[in-house]
Amino acid sequence: MGKEKKKFIDRLKKKYRVVVYNNETYEEKAHFKFTLLNMFNVIIFSSVLLIALVTYLIAFTPLREYIPGYTDVSLNRRVYEMERRADSLELVFKQKDQYINNMKRIIMGDDFESDSVNSLLTKSTNTNFNNIVDKKSEKDSLFRLEYEMETRNNLFKNEMIIDVSSEYKMVSFFTPMRGIVTNRFDREAKHYGIDIVADNNSVIKATADGTVIYSDWTVENGYSIGIQHNGNLFSMYKHNAVLLKEEGDFVSAGDPIAIYGNSGSLSTGPHLHFELWYNGTPLNPEDYISFESN
Repeated sequence: MGKEKKKFIDRLKKKYRVVVYNNETYEEKAHFKFTLLNMFNVIIFSSVLLIALVTYLIAFTPLREYIPGYTDVSLNRRVYEMERRADSLELVFKQKDQYINNMKRIIMGDDFESDSVNSLLTKSTNTNFNNIVDKKSEKDSLFRLEYEMETRNNLFKNEMIIDVSSEYKMVSFFTPMRGIVTNRFDREAKHYGIDIVADNNSVIKATADGTVIYSDWTVENGYSIGIQHNGNLFSMYKHNAVLLKEEGDFVSAGDPIAIYGNSGSLSTGPHLHFELWYNGTPLNPEDYISFESN
């Protein structure tokens, strides 16, 4: 065993020479000497270096995601961003869904007794008004005087300007159709619009600029059309004979949108049922528009 071990060590230390010749001229181009021990050392060092390089690539570079069993280094951040966007989209969808449901209730003429906005408007209180003293302050009197001076020359009720809230932009209303108002706005009776009687085949016009979001026929309301205006304002026109606009059409104030008629089971005769809504709250159209015939 000792001799064999010595022979093996001698073989490892034995020097070898590698010569590179030109194949045609046999001219020596290069040569180098080595031992088997040196070659083993080079192989071991190269292996260690390769392992270290692969470990670095796996641990500290995006190349790790191409190795089975490893995930993307930015996966956690992307998952967080997707969850945050999903929460935001869910909130937006809920708001849109609530808005669409309110619009359906307006269009279909459903009961608004349980509506949160209108319940605040019609809610009764137990306040004892007999104990309230109505005493005008000096500033109040000056404000009333200033307002009366500014509005005393306002002779026209048609195309009035309304500012329901700070969010609502100024809108100049156009009379949808002139005629006789036979049934007025009555919140307690749940009549959220007015009924107007006019000549047969009269043209119904848009009260303001907006986009048609409803144009269809129902059993109760017949041919009806609804327009969404700026500032969360919505107008509804029911019991028409013919609809002139389709959903998605943009209309300007005064554009013809329907023909006066008597459609729907709730209609007792030719008339236009006109409604004006703001933020899901019904408004009295006669407060902003004059419907009297010339």
